[in-house]
Amino acid sequence: MAPASAWWSSTRWRRLHKIYLDSRPNLRLYWIVKRVIDFSLALLALTIVSPLMIVIAVAVRSSSHGPIFFRQKRSGLLARTFTIYKFRTMVNGAIHQGTGADTYKGDPRITPIGNFLREYHLDELPQLFNVIKGDMSLVGPRPLLPSNLEKYSDADKRRLFLLPGVTSWATVNGGLDNLEIERFQLETWYVDRWNFWLDLNVLLRTFPTVLRRDGVYDEEVRRDLENGHYAQSKPKLN
Repeated sequence: MAPASAWWSSTRWRRLHKIYLDSRPNLRLYWIVKRVIDFSLALLALTIVSPLMIVIAVAVRSSSHGPIFFRQKRSGLLARTFTIYKFRTMVNGAIHQGTGADTYKGDPRITPIGNFLREYHLDELPQLFNVIKGDMSLVGPRPLLPSNLEKYSDADKRRLFLLPGVTSWATVNGGLDNLEIERFQLETWYVDRWNFWLDLNVLLRTFPTVLRRDGVYDEEVRRDLENGHYAQSKPKLN
């Protein structure tokens, strides 16, 4: 990812997004239909998994001190921030300990129930509410922290031309097993080629990806930690 000016004006975002929507025939219509499909499927999925979500909520609340849900600001469509919802998988206040927002396999801040939820991506289920609200899509580039925007080149910013997704092309092609630059390339590839068949492909491949527990943790974080690139002290779990 080449260095670039971190911020575009809202006018420039809207202008380039219009160019993107006009770049392929019927893309605007597909955008509307995609939203209808997202809302309908997310509502159906919530109806089906709501008993499981209640069980998870009770397990999270009873297994460690802290809230049931983890809320965090992320970059959404055209770099607008929104609040993402997840089941809490780490000790309360973990974001201010250890490696901060970055996690790795064996991270002591992750609770036992949290480790299980992460490995099977069950902590992502509350993002169905984000889909219903219109903050996210079922399939799209994964949402990143607003602070990461300064890493984006102008080409990388294309990933923000679509709503972020609960699952993504990068997720089903190695996820966090890929280097960060490779994940960016996969996400922008999806944005440039998005269609309904590609979305269906991602949705169908998400289930075996989850069952295989592929790409759950970023090994770059572990390597950086071992090489002393993190200045934070070891997490205090008490």
